[in-house]
Amino acid sequence: MLKIWGRVNSVNVQKVMWAVAELKIPYERIDAGMQFGVVNTPEYRKLNPNARVPTIEDGALVMWESNACVRYLYAKYGPPRTPVQRAPADKWMDWVSSTVHPPLTTLFWGHIRTPPEKRDPAALETARKQAAEVLKIADAALSSQPYMAGADLTMGDIPLGCFVNRWFQLPLERPELRHLAAWYERLKARPPFQQHVMMPLS
Repeated sequence: MLKIWGRVNSVNVQKVMWAVAELKIPYERIDAGMQFGVVNTPEYRKLNPNARVPTIEDGALVMWESNACVRYLYAKYGPPRTPVQRAPADKWMDWVSSTVHPPLTTLFWGHIRTPPEKRDPAALETARKQAAEVLKIADAALSSQPYMAGADLTMGDIPLGCFVNRWFQLPLERPELRHLAAWYERLKARPPFQQHVMMPLS
């Protein structure tokens, strides 16, 4: 059985959990990271020398880096995809890591995990503006198709969906991005997204 190490409030663990639920893969999840510890033990560091979550074990295979885990799960357990079919999803997954992750992570940590008296309002406002600008790119892509890689939900929706859930939950001024908002509503109608991503920010 697939084993997943990580805490449910980690955005990166949420990616893997959502993927597993969409693909209907049996799994065992073990709490690790932050208040649960585990990640700095010698045993865990043998699995993941970065001491971070998630880590997955699928038989003898050990994987870490959330997007790599999602790609592996879809390659092994998802419907067959040619390189041409897979490429659009790959593109959006990497775009999230390089472009969406930085400002959204600044906003999340600043608003949720930093006491009000220690926040940097200028840095948060800069991150908010950056996030609003980059999300316009996704909004434009979604103006002509229901999901990031085309007509159906793919692994390409998973990283962005996890971060956009935070975007819409954070106490922010947001520009009107109606295609992104409609896509988010489609995600919210999916039971796997409801179960593994739509939870209070903490």
